[in-house]
Amino acid sequence: MPLPPPSPTTTAVVTGASSGIGADIAHELADRGYGVTLVARREDRLRELAAELGKSVRVEVIACDVADPEARANLFDEIADRGLTIDILVNNAGIGTMGAVEKSTVAEEIAQVRVNVEAVIDLTTRATQQMVPRGRGAILNVGSTAGFHPFPGQSGYAGTKAFVHTYSEGLRGELAGTGVTVATLCPGPVRTEFLQSAGMDEKKFAAAFPKFLWMPSREVARAGVAALEHDRGTVIAGLQNKVSTRLMQLLPRPVLLKLLAGQHPALRRDNRSVG
Repeated sequence: MPLPPPSPTTTAVVTGASSGIGADIAHELADRGYGVTLVARREDRLRELAAELGKSVRVEVIACDVADPEARANLFDEIADRGLTIDILVNNAGIGTMGAVEKSTVAEEIAQVRVNVEAVIDLTTRATQQMVPRGRGAILNVGSTAGFHPFPGQSGYAGTKAFVHTYSEGLRGELAGTGVTVATLCPGPVRTEFLQSAGMDEKKFAAAFPKFLWMPSREVARAGVAALEHDRGTVIAGLQNKVSTRLMQLLPRPVLLKLLAGQHPALRRDNRSVG
């Protein structure tokens, strides 16, 4: 049972749901009849999305900064207080530094670990400990194709996404046969608010990477939900990204590092980001 059937008293929690892939995953789940709990820092954006989705399913809005341990600790209790059981957890919230580490700050580098790694461990552990005794549940962790190889210009970000991939695969092995499934969605380049929030010129960034690799956010979200539905484990969104990721894994490491460092636009100017 990769995806538990929807019911009036269960919910799918989606972090980072205020825009981009998170919002589209919420759309995909709602289209399948699942009630959703939208989680992000920007409550106004969540309520706009809730107004769209609430016409067909129950939608809850919880403003929460998943980087805050206390806020994370209270999140599941608040959902339970609303009379809901978490059957699906989507760890989509993520941030990333962009540019040379020497021009970043310790606070920025650590912040991405708190959101991309610490929050994933925290929420996944809480969800697993609720789901396994019930014998049902599904967890989708959003990684990145950047997590399959070093990525100069986004070194810390790629490192956190490598963790998401390895952690999720290990947990998937642990939970085999429990009724709880774990999948990892690994997008390539996607036009979301990541680059805008980063202060990065989208046209320059897009020009640095082949046009055919870019995918619409909704298609990526659909691939993630399908990974849960069909119990596919790790899924790289888009055939083109599967092929390019495999090719980069086959390149000799010195060649790959030189290639990626030379093409990343954030290494050609002083630009740091949070996305």
